[in-house]
Amino acid sequence: MIALGLLAAGTAVVFYILVGYPLLLALHRRPEAPPVRKDTQFQTTVTVVLAVYNGEKFIRAKLGCLLALKYPPDLVDVLVVSDGSIDRTDSIVEEYRDRRVRLIRVPHAGKAAALNEAFRAATGEILFFTDVRQPLDPLALRHLVANFADPTVGAVTGEMRLYRPDSGEQADMDLYWRYEVWARSRQSRIYSLLNTTGCIYALRRSLAGPIPPDTLTDDAILPLRGFFHGYRIVFDPEAIAFDYPAVPGTEFRRRVRTLAGLWQTCSRMPQVFTRANPMRYHFLSHKFSRLLLPWAILLVFASTVALPASGFRDFLLADEAALLLLALADRLVPAGFILKRLTSPAKTFVLMNAAALASICIFFVPASRFWRTTRVNLPR
Repeated sequence: MIALGLLAAGTAVVFYILVGYPLLLALHRRPEAPPVRKDTQFQTTVTVVLAVYNGEKFIRAKLGCLLALKYPPDLVDVLVVSDGSIDRTDSIVEEYRDRRVRLIRVPHAGKAAALNEAFRAATGEILFFTDVRQPLDPLALRHLVANFADPTVGAVTGEMRLYRPDSGEQADMDLYWRYEVWARSRQSRIYSLLNTTGCIYALRRSLAGPIPPDTLTDDAILPLRGFFHGYRIVFDPEAIAFDYPAVPGTEFRRRVRTLAGLWQTCSRMPQVFTRANPMRYHFLSHKFSRLLLPWAILLVFASTVALPASGFRDFLLADEAALLLLALADRLVPAGFILKRLTSPAKTFVLMNAAALASICIFFVPASRFWRTTRVNLPR
């Protein structure tokens, strides 16, 4: 009876995370805040913050992209913080020093430490955070800034879209990412998000301040500080960044780092679990559930094994084994083959939950061990 009870409890948790919450989110009709008063005529000073380590492959194209943004040039300056780069990054940035681009060199200490240096040097009323690899839509900054016409908005994030979404390991995450974009859109309309997308988000400079140098997810910690001061974090799908599909073997490491950062957020900002968080239900159901899900799955498997021998037990074990076999078979199934519609989601599901299990290591190993350069498939 104990095994059956644990099986029922674990199954209920898994079902709620995968089906129940998305359904309730879709049915939610009552906004808890007025619509954002976005005004595309609103303009203010902006400092673009770009922390980079050994980014010579992308930095020239990124600076060209930033300088081409359709936003008044006299209101924008670009601040590049080179995190101890040892390639040609610094020399390339120096070529742009007469074009509203500043370079700060700091010893290699990680992204968070580089951002702390940027906060001391930034002058814009709005800080626009982006990464070196992802190109931006020319109107991205204009759309982000337009949301700050609403004084209740403290941070704004845009949408990241994938180049060639039918190729590369990251393409297997497409279903998950489409759900994530949809959930963010719904939560933003309800009241507020609880994090942003690291390659495209903006923050009021008054809300920026030093973060621990081992921080893995500045795009959660910084916006949440504003959130707990009464500001909203909103999603604007018209502000767009693009990325390239990751090469095999890199997406898992990125997911581990992201989820380890979520553990950091939970431990360093316990307010997310209290009544101080007006979006607590959504945080528990959408964010914290990612960390909880693999443990609930393990509970389901362990309790299934512990059941008395029966046809029901064999049926459940066969189903659980089938999911794992589909995930393992994905590498062998050619693209375009009909079975790929099953193996690809299965692999993504297993990979994400394995990453969630591995992310618990943040409490046992230095955060610097989680940083690895993401390799991508660039167009030829």
